[in-house]
Amino acid sequence: MYEPGLEQIEEMVKTLAGQRPVRNNAIQITGGEPCLREDLAEIIKICKKHGIEHVQLNTNGIRMSQDLGLCRKISEAGVHTLYLSFDGVSAKSNPKNHWEIPGVMENCRKTGIGIVLVPTVIKGVNDHELGDMIRFGFKNIDVVRSVNFQPVSLVGRITRAERERCRITIPDLIEKLEEQTNREIGRDDFYPVPTALKFSKLVTAFTGKPEYSLSSHFACGMGTYVFDVGGKLTPITRFIDIDGLLEYFDRISGELGNGKNKYAEGLKLLLRLNSFVDKKKAPKGISLKSVLWGMIRKHDYKSLGMFHHKALFIGMMHFMDLYNYDIERVKRCTIHYTLSDGRVVPFCAFNVIPQWYRDVNQKSQGMSFAEWEKNGRRMADDLYRRDVKQLEGTEIYRKVYG
Repeated sequence: MYEPGLEQIEEMVKTLAGQRPVRNNAIQITGGEPCLREDLAEIIKICKKHGIEHVQLNTNGIRMSQDLGLCRKISEAGVHTLYLSFDGVSAKSNPKNHWEIPGVMENCRKTGIGIVLVPTVIKGVNDHELGDMIRFGFKNIDVVRSVNFQPVSLVGRITRAERERCRITIPDLIEKLEEQTNREIGRDDFYPVPTALKFSKLVTAFTGKPEYSLSSHFACGMGTYVFDVGGKLTPITRFIDIDGLLEYFDRISGELGNGKNKYAEGLKLLLRLNSFVDKKKAPKGISLKSVLWGMIRKHDYKSLGMFHHKALFIGMMHFMDLYNYDIERVKRCTIHYTLSDGRVVPFCAFNVIPQWYRDVNQKSQGMSFAEWEKNGRRMADDLYRRDVKQLEGTEIYRKVYG
């Protein structure tokens, strides 16, 4: 059992908050299953205490579906978003928490917590439900902020035949999304994660303060924003000239770097923003100008939040395994684990080479189950037995799944 204490966790948070030249202001709490910790709210409060603005909880949601009080407690402590395991819209594709998903959503609605649906995609298992997962997200757009697909990472020993049977890549996912959405979402609608660099460079040029440089390898992830316009899935690329906008951002950043007046350039930017938008195709109630201006000049986190309440972010993040390990990707990693010995380790290095990082770190501070149970809890106390008929019979279940 590896369960670091609150003092250890606080030191880990301080390590992240102390990163320079840009301090870390976002943390995801993961596990295991973090909702099994009785002191979860205290961990969240520690993150907020050290200036972490965005706290996300990675969970299967089972305990949260059963306990509104827990949802309220973690919301009040400072969790903004659940990173919720969600492998499909059917019980066959998502046996882990299919029956509990409606309860999680209902409790998040009541407590103001947003949800990112996170499907681990395996070829031949749930890749036929990609389009349905996005439609499910839109059906619950009041609480769902994103669908973030993760092609399966094949950690562990596996035969070549099994690997080829299960392996799916980001291009595979995009092709299947095209098919399953009747091309309402297409390959040209997605951009690699490093695209965000052009925006962060622009903000840095205006504010004079360093920003995150999400310069991950182009193969690590793709994303787009999708809106529901009259019942049709409409990616942001269909009404905004993204390429032209990014090119313009680049030009403004360069001119500011060459000493141009930031107020004059800001006024030019404000006047030009709407020229990149096709207002006839744009969803009602979306003002690109106000969102971007709020983020660039006001540095306003709420501006992006308002945008997220109108759209679904469709993301794809392909974590590596030993069969496709690429050191160049690891060098440019933008998602890390913090260890209790002070190190900050790239995600794929931590998980793919556990004998160097994860196993050593946890073994040095772990304890046997028998020793852990001396503290008064038993493993059996956390055993969950579901009553499928009872869960399927609820009004919430019928409302969510239809």
